[in-house]
Amino acid sequence: MYYFGNDPFFLLIIVTLGLSLLAQWKVQSTYARYAKVAAARGLAAEEVARQILSHYGVSIPIQQVAGNLTDHYDPRRKTLNLSSGVYGSRSIAAYGIAAHEAGHAIQHAKAYSPLMFRNWFYPVAALGSNLGPWLFIIGIFAGVAQLIDLGIIFFAAAVIFSIVTLPVEFDASRRAISALRSDAYLSTTELRGAKNVLDAAALTYVAATLMAVLQFVRLLFLRNSRRN
Repeated sequence: MYYFGNDPFFLLIIVTLGLSLLAQWKVQSTYARYAKVAAARGLAAEEVARQILSHYGVSIPIQQVAGNLTDHYDPRRKTLNLSSGVYGSRSIAAYGIAAHEAGHAIQHAKAYSPLMFRNWFYPVAALGSNLGPWLFIIGIFAGVAQLIDLGIIFFAAAVIFSIVTLPVEFDASRRAISALRSDAYLSTTELRGAKNVLDAAALTYVAATLMAVLQFVRLLFLRNSRRN
């Protein structure tokens, strides 16, 4: 009863979890819809990404990776990785995703400050995400206030990383849509489809950030409740 009955954040976290699942479903369904619609330009998504990068003077390897929607830019190896369903696809959805990942590579090349901070902060955030909750739980059951506080501090790093991710992702999508529009890779109608795919993906980051913030505030609440 201590964790549930006296925890006003528990229900909010359940609701946010539901929103996260809804966002994931939205991404999958929107992607599936526009993955079936071929772009009139007729290029493969890999070539679209390559041309966008070339336009901005960025020359990096573009690789095909296994999985569904596993597309990502690797800042350590400086490689743009497109999933098998996107790499050779000529769909509107694939254009949007490939351009988005190219946007991250352009951010890196231009030393976009939120991305540079996120890359530098990632090891700290990863440690905080994995270790923070365990330190907190051990501190609660062992009655060690220092461990509780240390767990909260570690988890705060994960929250900061999640918050910084939002402008990084929004900016990459903005760059993607701008590139697809300015070089006429997609028509106005097709561009709306690509934007719908990227907007759906953005919802997952918003939901993840909201979840992280709520969990952090909940940890603070539980710590203060235990001390009172």
